[in-house]
Amino acid sequence: MSMSVMTKSDASNDSRDIFIDQNLGLEDAADLFSANQIPEGASGQGVLLTADGNEFHGELFGANGIGEGELVFTTGMMGYQESLTDPSFAGQVLTFTYPLIGNYGIHMGKSESRKIWPRGVVVRHAMDYPDHRDSVGTVDEFLRLHNVPGIKNIDTRMITKNVRELGTVLCVFGPLEKRQELEKRLEQLTPPDKGDLVSEVSIDKLMHLNKGATDSKGNEMPKLAAIDCGIKYNILRNLCYQFEVIWCPPSITIEEISQLGVDAVFCSNGPGDPAHPGAASQAKHTLAKAVDAGYPVMGICLGHQLMGLASGLQTYKMKYGHRGANQPVLDLETGRVWITSQNHGFAVADPNQGMLAAHPSGACSEKTEALFDAEVKVRFVNANDRTVEGLDVVGKPVFTVQFHPEACPGPHDAEPLFSRFRQIVDNHRGGN
Repeated sequence: MSMSVMTKSDASNDSRDIFIDQNLGLEDAADLFSANQIPEGASGQGVLLTADGNEFHGELFGANGIGEGELVFTTGMMGYQESLTDPSFAGQVLTFTYPLIGNYGIHMGKSESRKIWPRGVVVRHAMDYPDHRDSVGTVDEFLRLHNVPGIKNIDTRMITKNVRELGTVLCVFGPLEKRQELEKRLEQLTPPDKGDLVSEVSIDKLMHLNKGATDSKGNEMPKLAAIDCGIKYNILRNLCYQFEVIWCPPSITIEEISQLGVDAVFCSNGPGDPAHPGAASQAKHTLAKAVDAGYPVMGICLGHQLMGLASGLQTYKMKYGHRGANQPVLDLETGRVWITSQNHGFAVADPNQGMLAAHPSGACSEKTEALFDAEVKVRFVNANDRTVEGLDVVGKPVFTVQFHPEACPGPHDAEPLFSRFRQIVDNHRGGN
């Protein structure tokens, strides 16, 4: 018999957020507003140079310094604080397509991690005077506190068109008078996904989030090992509604997971190339062994890509990726289309159609054998470009999705997938 699940009607979002974020002492990126003096920021004319030879002029804001990385864009019309603090943006220069950023300010306890992860921020207009009673500061001040440079009054529409037509490119921006220095830095710049970004954004030791958690009827909830490859706080919140959660580093082994006595395993989102031989590879091997050991497993975003690699499928760099809160996904089993929140620049190759919407560079993983003995089938595809958006492992209590069911920011269409995973775990514990 399945156990009753703690739902959002049982405990309000606000009370559970306080339980996780305050009682357990998780750092929120906005905490710096109460603990630090805001440093002096950048100003004056700036220029953004891209590796394909384009340049864009604007005005500097945020922290003093030079921004550099892979130029990407996100299409969300809200949720800029959550996007800035999403670890999946590590190593990138983030362009917001929505022209007005910062109108409701920055809020305490609403970040998705402990810091801002993009290496630079590009906007059309940054609001200097946000209008919200709970605002504690501006986007400009937020960037200064985290030492992240920005450039505004930029033609973000033209940047987006270029990236869509030519693919993501490396870029650098800074003071106009330092143009020659910027050109030299751009020539020497290497793709950020060549580095071990997962190790930069993940925790390095276990954290037990809600020890002894019970559901609405007082029953103990199943215990879950959540592997952090760059996890967002709202994923942890949603998992804590359904499970007793042990937050784990990507280096954790299947032997260590077994010693924890968990009932299931989860693998999170994260930045960079899933085929990188560093921390991502460690998590991939642990996932494969978890499948072989019979654990129910769920993966989101990078966790989905790692499962794809473990199953013998290739991963590859996309032309410009999916980043935003309006990505349509088709469930091939039910025929339903969900509007989802996504943030990824790599994808799992389709078993039959191969690498769809691929980057001009042709970057992809090597062909390898499966690490576990089970077939996978494509369950979800993107309704626009037909790229793989989710996998089911045949005959195993395992599934993955490329999109973000926790949707912060974004729509809540896919949020029931957490309940689906809980039901799978309950059925597995009951012998089904």
